[in-house]
Amino acid sequence: MAGNSQRRGAIRKGSSKKGAVVGSGGQRRRGLEPRGATPPAEARTKHPAAKRAAAKAKAAAQGRPGPRGGTRPAGRKSDDGPEMVLGRNPVVECLRAGVPATALYVAVGTENDDRLTESVKIAADAGISILEVPRTDLDRLSANGLHQGVALQVPPYRYAHPDDLVARVQDSAEPALLVALDNISDPRNLGAVIRSVAAFGGQGVLIPQRRSASVTAVAWRTSAGAAARLPVARATNLTRTLKDWASRGFQIVGMDAGGDTILDDFDGSIPTVIVVGSEGKGLSRLVRETCDSILGIPMAGPVESLNASVAAGVVLSEIARQRRA
Repeated sequence: MAGNSQRRGAIRKGSSKKGAVVGSGGQRRRGLEPRGATPPAEARTKHPAAKRAAAKAKAAAQGRPGPRGGTRPAGRKSDDGPEMVLGRNPVVECLRAGVPATALYVAVGTENDDRLTESVKIAADAGISILEVPRTDLDRLSANGLHQGVALQVPPYRYAHPDDLVARVQDSAEPALLVALDNISDPRNLGAVIRSVAAFGGQGVLIPQRRSASVTAVAWRTSAGAAARLPVARATNLTRTLKDWASRGFQIVGMDAGGDTILDDFDGSIPTVIVVGSEGKGLSRLVRETCDSILGIPMAGPVESLNASVAAGVVLSEIARQRRA
């Protein structure tokens, strides 16, 4: 009989196992015991979700949170972080304009020229830190590597509150003159408008918090340093802020090529808010409906319209002329 070691001729072979061979020592019983709920994917170190969570935490610790939980590419900054200006011409122009920079980075072994010499001199005179860094550090800051061995760190701009502009107007002996920008997307236009407002006696500039150019190093450079002297406020809702200013006695005047009021007939001697529309679409519908009048600039030549910042400068110049008279 198979398996019967007591039959005639059967030989029991010795076991090759060491130790006791009877039973499993409780291992099978413990293996059948419940182990609890399966931990979440983020808690399992080798799971892809856990690796993504670790990368997100590391990026947040470095101040570079990504738009969808990832990390930002090298050289990009968060909305509230410092900005890096790259290239010899942009850097020296920012320093000439008095941009409040915090550090000037120069790559090791960079060939010197007049622009770099001037940048270092201006930074040294202004008390800006000058740091010599490996070229690879600047390579990581630019996607195309076109930093030319120099970079300037600019802190984030501190925006005013719209009520601060009203308070500035009340403290001024001149009638109110403010400019609001409706979705201007080019920071060079923003900088040019800031410069014009400062030149013609305005008290401040208002921009929407979303879908608008912000005061970056490009705007700083275009404003020729006027952004350091003129407050720029951000409105959570531009239409609501304009309605609030209208209730306080300001005339809200929009600018459009097909306006119902010609600049020659416009009276800018009273408290005024000039609203400049975006480069392509002009004034948005809600902002246009909020304006008391729409102002048009008469053209003497075969030109349909002007650049947003140029048009703002023309209107501000006319208002300044009226108030001098």
